[in-house]
Amino acid sequence: MVDIKHKLVIKTSPEVVYDAVTTQQGLESWWAKATEAKPEIGSVNVFIFGTLRNEMLVTELVKNEFVDWKVIVSIDEWVGTRLTFDLEEKDGKTILRFTHAGWEASTDTYAECNYAWARFMNSLKSYCETGTGTPS
Repeated sequence: MVDIKHKLVIKTSPEVVYDAVTTQQGLESWWAKATEAKPEIGSVNVFIFGTLRNEMLVTELVKNEFVDWKVIVSIDEWVGTRLTFDLEEKDGKTILRFTHAGWEASTDTYAECNYAWARFMNSLKSYCETGTGTPS
């Protein structure tokens, strides 16, 4: 198994970042414009990219600290993987450790997604710091 990991420092509080990765307004502002999401354990968040539909089961939420989703509908390589957002406050900023875990192998799709996640992490950082992201 292989994981995609990104670490970034966001110049805002963990509360702002947590809202950006758990609420519909936040998620549609930096990741997918076509989003249905609720910050509730057991809910299913839906993200649509053109003809691709991703569904993520919200499995864990620790307010302002941690978010865990399990992919239940997507491309084959994503199904069963997990996305986590680990937030740590430090010196008035938030350290975000993002992981897309549980890939079966380091394939071309894995490499493409790693690149795409880097772009979306920059979008998330921009949204949290300036109010403007670059969602798909």
